[in-house]
Amino acid sequence: MLALSRKKNEAIMIDNNIEVTILEIRGDQVKVGIAAPKDIPIYRKEVYLQIKAENEEATDIANMVELQKLLSN
Repeated sequence: MLALSRKKNEAIMIDNNIEVTILEIRGDQVKVGIAAPKDIPIYRKEVYLQIKAENEEATDIANMVELQKLLSN
């Protein structure tokens, strides 16, 4: 992991097309702005992990259904 220090209104660039800017600092909270192409999804990590888990569960169910179809033939 790369750790960087940034102050309010300072930014970092990721891969020439994603800009992360520190918008506000209040106590232990930092407000971050992210400018990225519309085709790049951006999620809070807890939301991303929930989506990933739901997708894995859906894939597991689909695989079980397919296996049951194969076994019933």
